[in-house]
Amino acid sequence: MIPPLHWNEEAGRVDLLDQTRLPVEERWLDIETPEQMAEAIRMLRVRGAPAIGIAAAYGVVLALREPSADPHEAVRETIAMLATTRPTAVNLFYALDRMRRVADAHQGASKEVLRERLLDEAHAINQEDQEAGRKLGEHGLSLFQDGMTILTHCHAGGVATSGYGTALAPLLMAPERGVALQAFVDETRPLLQGSRITAWELTQVGVPATLITDSMAGHVMQQGRIDAVIVGADRIAANGDVANKIGTYALAVLANAHKIPFYVSAPLSTVDFDTAMGKDIVIEERDRQEVTHGFGRQTAPEAVTVYNPAFDVTPAHLVTAIVTEHGVVSPPYKANLAALRPPLP
Repeated sequence: MIPPLHWNEEAGRVDLLDQTRLPVEERWLDIETPEQMAEAIRMLRVRGAPAIGIAAAYGVVLALREPSADPHEAVRETIAMLATTRPTAVNLFYALDRMRRVADAHQGASKEVLRERLLDEAHAINQEDQEAGRKLGEHGLSLFQDGMTILTHCHAGGVATSGYGTALAPLLMAPERGVALQAFVDETRPLLQGSRITAWELTQVGVPATLITDSMAGHVMQQGRIDAVIVGADRIAANGDVANKIGTYALAVLANAHKIPFYVSAPLSTVDFDTAMGKDIVIEERDRQEVTHGFGRQTAPEAVTVYNPAFDVTPAHLVTAIVTEHGVVSPPYKANLAALRPPLP
């Protein structure tokens, strides 16, 4: 799989795949400052909750790339700035909190030592996500049988993480394991992450993929052509409510009506144990022009009011199981997720 970003040791920067250019162009950006990283996250040049967290971690390291009177203050200011980029994806705050703890533990350290320790932590976050992706693929694949057809929404594959991805991990891993799966891919409006990225990744590895618009999902389920639905998550509340790309809740309702399993796949770092339930999750609202001017062409009148939430919340009772790197978690989610919670630092 193509990792969406990597640390360029020789240049002391991040090389980042511009996901807004996919699938037409594979364009790489040189990210040299925290401000450039913040822009890349905010404008979805890097997207997918795990990838956002990794990008933010390296963005903190970039704060020490240039001379500064107080490197520790530069790190603090960078963490605060990056925290404003995307409010819903919890991996962003998980990664920034880890970087903050490393900085706090080295208050008296020189700039060189501080940079080295922060870079080690960013590398660790990246490596842990790679390992989690492989385990998510293995555990997710255990839910599927040869010949099944899986419906996906948005994009939760390799370029949304540092490896196999989350929801796409079992589909991307299936050819390696000799399991024949095929997919229906929701287009995922308004930014078309499904058609632009998911369909592209699946065709790269030879998984048969059929693209549909979001509004076709119920019809395809009614025809009996879907065996399971699997999605990723940007934040999972302690009770198992799931915030994911807008349209996910509708799919969960449809799957429930058609008695189709609805799975969520995400690393444990996506579970926000400090958020009790989905109603407490802050939902990001994005620019109206994403709806009125899709990819530059006006498709709605200028005067129309636009509501453009990037995510919705799927109640836990509609989720058949949550796949984590530690295994498949079944209801009751509040107790079973809590049992996996790592000890507080």
